[in-house]
Amino acid sequence: MFASVLTASIMGMEVIPVRVEADISDGLPYFVMVGYASAAVKEAQDRVRTALKNNGISLPPKRITVNLAPSDIKKEGSGFDLPVAAAVLCAAGVIPKTGLVNTLIVGELSLNGDVLPVSGVLPRVIFAREQKCRTCLIPYENLAEGRLIPDLRVVGVRSLVDVMEFLQNPDDPKWDKDINGRLEENKEGEDGIFPKGRDSMGIEEKMSGEEMDFSEIFGQESARRAAEIAVCGFHNLLFIGPPGAGKTMIARRFPTIMPPLDFEESLELTRIYSIAGLLSPQKPLITTRPFRNPHHTSSPQALAGGGRIPGPGEITLSHRGVLFLDELPEFSRRTLETLRQPLEDKEIVLSRASGTYIFPANFMLVAASNPCPCGYYPDFNRCRCSPGEVKHYLGKISQPLLDRIDLCADIPAVTYQEMTSGKRSENSRTIRERVLRVQAIQRERYKDEPISYNAHLKGALLEKYCTVNKEGRALLEQAYDKMNFSARSYHKILKVARTIADMDEKSEINAGHIAEALSYRALDKKVD
Repeated sequence: MFASVLTASIMGMEVIPVRVEADISDGLPYFVMVGYASAAVKEAQDRVRTALKNNGISLPPKRITVNLAPSDIKKEGSGFDLPVAAAVLCAAGVIPKTGLVNTLIVGELSLNGDVLPVSGVLPRVIFAREQKCRTCLIPYENLAEGRLIPDLRVVGVRSLVDVMEFLQNPDDPKWDKDINGRLEENKEGEDGIFPKGRDSMGIEEKMSGEEMDFSEIFGQESARRAAEIAVCGFHNLLFIGPPGAGKTMIARRFPTIMPPLDFEESLELTRIYSIAGLLSPQKPLITTRPFRNPHHTSSPQALAGGGRIPGPGEITLSHRGVLFLDELPEFSRRTLETLRQPLEDKEIVLSRASGTYIFPANFMLVAASNPCPCGYYPDFNRCRCSPGEVKHYLGKISQPLLDRIDLCADIPAVTYQEMTSGKRSENSRTIRERVLRVQAIQRERYKDEPISYNAHLKGALLEKYCTVNKEGRALLEQAYDKMNFSARSYHKILKVARTIADMDEKSEINAGHIAEALSYRALDKKVD
């Protein structure tokens, strides 16, 4: 007897449909899996057979063949256990075929028949809705994640017995209970956890309880200004200053002044973190912008994404948020150079023997560095580094990478008077209100363009929207000839000046905006 069920495999960020086919025919008792399955997937036959035995289900002493189609794509992971078990049970006549029609199944089995959670449930559920499936059967521990998607019946099962009971009686209302045991009502009127029409303001309420705040930072007005400019235009930023000046403290507060995520952005991030297996079972929806802070010993693969079938790396996990690289010169040269392509293209392309994988990488790079190995240059009362050591230290940051950083801000040590003045600086909410106002200007300006922020301006769009007055042009020309900027640096100056002009609510860039933008580029000459 033949039976089949739909499941899916994750390849990078893509969901590949897989049809699990089972056939039980006469012959010597044998269980075989075909269809280009990895070793972990082939082990499913032993897990399924043992789980069935431990639940009192005996397979007929016949030849059992399971095929995973298409056979030209290698199947990875343990999420095939449950669809294999369902297909075999249907082929054996234990459950009806009607229960498998328009149903996507995913899950791992333990030897006693418990259904274990798997990563990548959300993208599979999204795929099931796109395929017009009627039901999606997933592990119960992934239920909160799966029910983020509306207009699809998502059922969580705890054991193999639950699977058989559901497929034999799918209309029982107990399968539609939520994770708190209540029956779901008006499912068509809800967007998973958020009701339809819920905008970013609902998520902003969740951000109001942030423990970190810009008001905790004493002094450092120039650094705070650079941070606000960076967030307004989604520019990359480098802080250079001595130890203890507050570089990391300021960087960690970036998410508190960034605009809240809307629901589509939240869903996009949740999908990425689902594939990476980093979601919380209780609160799976990502509602705040990510802040990723990898250690300086991180490998290029950890940053870009790695594995035989590549998964998301730190670059992709920072999508829509901040990637903070503390002690930037301490990262290996190979690791830092992996940033160059995604900083320009807003995506990272990884090529492997198994195929080419594209991961989103629209992140804001924030980095911090000491000015020298000891950290106190140019304070010669404390710094004992030679000029060669200072040049070599900052020279670890290549000029091509530095050209991709829009702002470079110098952070001096905080004075005693600033620390003890008791004067509170602006809080994050006040700064975020200004950021939202500036970004609203950009959204209106670029409503007919494929970009949203000034940092994303390129080519003809740069000339179209970065109009500079006569005095500004003269200053820009003088600086370009004297400071020997690259073409990319020149464009970065224009983009930053455009953001500063937006903060002043000016449609035209003037000499003052150019001068301030130039002040954030002069410091990169420290590496020369």
